[in-house]
Amino acid sequence: MNHGLITHCRTCSSPLPAPFFDLGEQPLANSLLNAPDEKEVYYPLALARCDECGLVQLTLAYPPEILFTQYVWVTGTSSTARGYADEFCERLLARGSSPQYVLELASNDGTFLKPFIAKGREVLGVDPAQNIAQMANADGIPTLPEFWTADFARRLQVEQGSAGFIFARNVIPHVADARDFIEGVAAALADDGVFAAEIHDARIIQKELHYDSIYHEHLCYFTFAPFERLLNEFGLRVFDIEKSPISGGSMVIYASKLPRVESPALAARRVSEQEEKTNTQELWDAFAKRSQVHKEEFIALLRESKNRGETLAGYGASARSSTLLNFCGIDASLLSVIADGNPLKQGKYTAGTHIPIRSSKDVMAERPDAVVILAWNFFEELKSILKTSFDFSGSLLVPLSGSPRIEKIR
Repeated sequence: MNHGLITHCRTCSSPLPAPFFDLGEQPLANSLLNAPDEKEVYYPLALARCDECGLVQLTLAYPPEILFTQYVWVTGTSSTARGYADEFCERLLARGSSPQYVLELASNDGTFLKPFIAKGREVLGVDPAQNIAQMANADGIPTLPEFWTADFARRLQVEQGSAGFIFARNVIPHVADARDFIEGVAAALADDGVFAAEIHDARIIQKELHYDSIYHEHLCYFTFAPFERLLNEFGLRVFDIEKSPISGGSMVIYASKLPRVESPALAARRVSEQEEKTNTQELWDAFAKRSQVHKEEFIALLRESKNRGETLAGYGASARSSTLLNFCGIDASLLSVIADGNPLKQGKYTAGTHIPIRSSKDVMAERPDAVVILAWNFFEELKSILKTSFDFSGSLLVPLSGSPRIEKIR
């Protein structure tokens, strides 16, 4: 899909109303710069809600070739993700017994396929980022550098046979044509197979004010009801749901072609979304207003720290931090440097705000007085790293979730 205005819902094709939340024009979150004066392209970033199915989504489409052919996020750099991979494998295998191979869509470096290999399962990854797919193949995890589409899925099914397990973690909200993506899942999944989709839980985004998870890669913001409706259209029936620790709170939805007994957790989720009016325009309008208030609170927190004469360093040049920094107008004059453990990001500058990104070791060697935890969704992991690896003592400025806060490390 080409860059352009979205006039109809991405999943039910109903006319899309005007945006309810405008975050301004921003560069693509992962388009890190090699120099602070490098030319950038800015795109509108705004949310609208479909009146028919309730899906919240961006109002523009962006070329996937620009967003995903080369990528800087590597799953294996997060100890949280590595630890969760084993648990995810156990949970998925416990929900099915199909002997066919395991297929991961948007498999990145293959971190989540490794536990299946350890259990003797045949695996295959599909990921459009050619640089990351190359890393995975070099690590012994068979990975095809392709975009997942219904046409590709049908070709793969002919060549490889049906997959017993398909999982797609943190990818479906990124997809320009979610209907085509799910059609492909249905085409490649064995009749007795299980599909697991891990997606950001927009109810958590709404409740806990995760507006920094809104960026150009995330085209859709699913609560349960709109996602179940999409799966049902392609013959996939949800039978279970559970929580995931990834991205500050996600949901894993399990579906199959053959009918299965629905779990109590699934029934409870359906009821709670109705009772809490999660998918109403009223609550999303309130979310937009609260985000504006939070913006002012976070800027004030940083300025107060600077006025006390404290040296500030950011930690975690994540994609979501790009939205936070650009929406709040925080640049190198307020935050002079960001530490990050990913070598692919070190030596670059943040998109739009032009803050230098350096290695965690180099930044922490300068002993900043306070650290702004930009990748706050990995707070406990980063807090532990700061204490044990860098012997940091001082203030941690944590923007989210909820109101900005200060935590002390001694």
